[in-house]
Amino acid sequence: MKSSLTTKSAVIKPRNEDSFAITFAPLSIDEIYIKANDPANGAVVVMSGMVRNQTDGKPVVSLEYQAYEPMALQVFYQIAADIRADWPDVNRVVIHHRVGRLQIGEISVLVAVGCPHRGEAFTACRYAIDTLKHNAPIWKKEHWLDGSSSWVSIGACEQSAENC
Repeated sequence: MKSSLTTKSAVIKPRNEDSFAITFAPLSIDEIYIKANDPANGAVVVMSGMVRNQTDGKPVVSLEYQAYEPMALQVFYQIAADIRADWPDVNRVVIHHRVGRLQIGEISVLVAVGCPHRGEAFTACRYAIDTLKHNAPIWKKEHWLDGSSSWVSIGACEQSAENC
């Protein structure tokens, strides 16, 4: 399994059967599932990341996401290429991430993998979200109940051992 983004001089192009997006629009689990589905699939695994109401016991009222879209999409394409290198039976990879200000309970990211077998689908989906969190230029700002806010860095997530 890959541990970091592969550096290549050539720009990776997405496969037609896959779907990738950075959007201000709300994300739909049904839409992502449909995009990941294929007649050859025995499993579609969907991971939904949501805005929770607290971090480390501190009340959160909303999150704000920003992304460098061209680079983030290239990271998504690389994730799909890595998945296919490690799990060649994967039929579909879908990665959609929201940007802008999101309220508690809203979906911030959806990752789905369609594959003939559930084991590979679960493992590939986990690889996709974990790699996205480490490599994609997407930043999160937490807005607190007391009116303050702070940006969350990848380093902070790694140091706290929390799965941010």
